[in-house]
Amino acid sequence: MIPANISPEQESPMRRFIQTSQLRRFLPAQEGATAIEYAIIAAGIAGVIITTVTALGGSVTGMFTTVSNLLH
Repeated sequence: MIPANISPEQESPMRRFIQTSQLRRFLPAQEGATAIEYAIIAAGIAGVIITTVTALGGSVTGMFTTVSNLLH
């Protein structure tokens, strides 16, 4: 922010450089956010798979036991 008594021409070039570099560094930096979003999606999918396998595990085991007993 430029104080009211300093014109843009009198502003330090280094100060302007720091602000521009910070802006250039933070605006396009979305790689980290994308990685986090993918990690959240992968965790959700893993949770659904674990829940489904756990819920169906007993009935699938029972079905294989029944089929095995019928074949003997």
